[in-house]
Formats: sequence, C-alpha cells, structure tokens
Amino acid sequence: MKEKFINSVIVLLIGGLLTKLLGMFIKIMMSRLIGTEGLGLYMMVLPTFSLFIGIGQFGLPTALSKLVAEKRKNNIKLFFSILPISLFINLLLIITIIIIAPVLANNLLHDPRCYLPILAIAVVIPFTSLSSICRSYFFGKEKMVPHVVSNLLEDIVRLTLMIIGIPFFLPKGLEYAVCYIILSNVISEGVSILVLFLFLPKKIQLKKEDLIPKKDYMKESLSIGIPNTTGRLFGSIGYFLEPILLTSTLIAVGYPSKYITIEYGILSGYVMPLLLLPSFFTMAISQALLPIVSREYSKGNYTSVKKKIKQAITYSLLIGIPVTIFFIIIPELPLKIIYHTTEGTAYMRFLAPICLFQYIQSPLSSALDAMGKSRDAMIATAIGVIIRSSLLVILSLFKIGLWGLIIAISINVLAVTFYSLKKVRYHLTF
Repeated sequence: MKEKFINSVIVLLIGGLLTKLLGMFIKIMMSRLIGTEGLGLYMMVLPTFSLFIGIGQFGLPTALSKLVAEKRKNNIKLFFSILPISLFINLLLIITIIIIAPVLANNLLHDPRCYLPILAIAVVIPFTSLSSICRSYFFGKEKMVPHVVSNLLEDIVRLTLMIIGIPFFLPKGLEYAVCYIILSNVISEGVSILVLFLFLPKKIQLKKEDLIPKKDYMKESLSIGIPNTTGRLFGSIGYFLEPILLTSTLIAVGYPSKYITIEYGILSGYVMPLLLLPSFFTMAISQALLPIVSREYSKGNYTSVKKKIKQAITYSLLIGIPVTIFFIIIPELPLKIIYHTTEGTAYMRFLAPICLFQYIQSPLSSALDAMGKSRDAMIATAIGVIIRSSLLVILSLFKIGLWGLIIAISINVLAVTFYSLKKVRYHLTF
C-alpha cells in the first residue's frame, strides 16, 4: 500500500508540476494580453466563478471517489445515480446566474463590465461538473494517469484558445476578452471529458437497469456530498464576497475604484499564484491520500491511516519550507522573471510564511473527507470565512489599502489549519 501511495503521489506530482507550469504560463499570457486592469477585472469575477463551480459539483466528485475506493457498490450504477443529481443542480444554477447577473455586476462588484463574464459562467458550469465527476471515478480506482493526461490537454487547449482569441476580442472591450477567457473553458473541459472516456475499460457493458438511478446510492452520495459542499460553499462564499466587501469598504473610506482593481489584480493575479505554486505538490498528496484513507478507515486500520496522514504532512512540509524561505528572502526575483514586475514584493514577503500552513491544509481536509468527517472540514471552513470576512471589513476601515485583506487572509489560514489538525488528531486519537 505504501508503494502504491508513493507511486500515485509521483504520477500526480509530475502531472501537477506540468499543469502548474502550464497554468502559470496561461496566467502570464493572460496578464500580458489583457494587462493589469484586464487581469484585475478577471480576478473580480473569478470568485463568482469559483462559487458556482463549488455549488455545481455539490461534493459529488468526492462522494464518488470515496465510494468507488471502498469497493462496496456497482460503479456503473453509482455513476448514473450521481449524474441526474448533478444535472438538476446545474440547471438550477444556470437559471439563478441569468437572474442575478445584473445585480452582481452593477450593485455588488460595482463594475458593469462584469455582466457578460458572469453570464458566461452559466455556460461553463455543466462542463466543469461532469469533468470533475469523471475524474473522481479514476481517483477512487487509484488510477492517476487519466487525470494527469486530461488536465494537461485541457490546459494546452485553453492556452491555445487564449492566444488565438484574446487579440480578436480585446479591441471590442476588456469585458469581451474576459468573457471569452471564461467561455474557452467549455471547449477545454469538453476535451478533458473526451480524454477521460477514452481511458474507461473497453469491456464495460451498459445494461438498461444500470442507467436507472438507485435511491440508496443517491442517498449515500448526498450524505457525503452535502456536508462537503456546504464546507466548500462557505469557502466559495467567502471568496465570492471578498472583492465585494473589499471594494465597498475601500470606496467608502475614499479609495478610487481603479486603485482597488489594480491592487487586487496584483495580489490575486501575481502574488497569490506564486505563493501557492507548491500547492500542486500538496494537491497531489491529497488526491492520492483520499482513496487509501477511505479504504483503510472503513476497515478499521487506524494505525495505517495515521501513518499515511503523517507521511502526507511531512512530504508537504519538505517542499513548503524551502519555497517559503526563498519567497521571504528574494520575492522580487520570481515576480520579475515571470511577470516582468516587482509590484507586490511586500505582500509576498509577508504572506510567504503563512502559506506554509496553507500547504498542509489540503491533506488534512482530504483526510477528514476520506474518514467521513466532512462536517468537521465544513466547520473549519466556516470559521475561517467568518474570521476573514469580518477582519477584512474592520481592518479596511483603517485606510491601510490591501493590507486589511492580507492580514485577514493570514489569520484565516492559521485558524483553519489548526482546527483541522485538532479534529484529525481527535478522530484518530494521536
């Protein structure tokens, strides 16, 4: 089992590294093609995108991965029991987005240019949901190659579409270029889904009864998915509210809208992607950890589960510590090399040690989900969102620019990480 876990981590690590590099290159190309203001506009809409993606998935990918790993159910029937739930939720979300888009753009984000990009989100959500569900099947089977290949092709397609399409839409306005960037996900996610289907076993035979959803399968999937989604929903709502609260509060104390958009673009578009670069490593560990912990915990092998979680945390720190030291000492170097700017060095130096705790947060959350303790992960996220949102508003009133948000982010990360660690220790009685 140890060898299989390490092999899974290695495959996901290689794929995650390539995907992260492609993602960084995509972000670089985007920032150069649409500029700092365009990037800021995209980052203003991105929390809304993340919120609706989180709701659209409804925790069903995690549920499918966990149930497949436990090997207690017919996987085909399980997939077709989850699919109608996903389709129904996505239909409701599409209608909701169409209705609330004008209010979000004009009254909450205070930028009418956000309207078209928000509408584009409605088109993308069903594709991201289906893609995530397909990937989760392979995670449950501990087959990581399909995920890696589909992710790489997805990013290559997205990058190609951006390079070709943005110069065409940019003269029409920044909002059209950002809208196009979001809509390009339809094609890239579609390619990912097709690739995943190619990796399915050739001997699968679909019977009519397999296509009929089973109520007990649906019920168990929802029992896992609902608390998982609620936790993700809290996080997405916090992320969604972030630019709204930031913009409203800073405008109220006298900061101009353009300053907020540009500074938020620097923090969210330049600084945070660099700081979270090691997250591809911790994500690989988390994804490999979930099926193993699910299976061993269901068998009562708690000693094995403890070892795997400790191993996951150790691996995360091994990569996180040297990266953190590097970002503290010379933050201007990666900013200059990648983005051709030194804006954001102070933000980066301050947040670097905080992100060390962020790196171990993902394995802890994955372990809680795998043990069926998604409720604890949900509570941790809720606590973090409340702390982050409250401090963001309070500190911004002191006219310290983006530093109110940065301090709020830091305390949020520390609170969530220590709470999650406490709960994991409690359930395994370390």
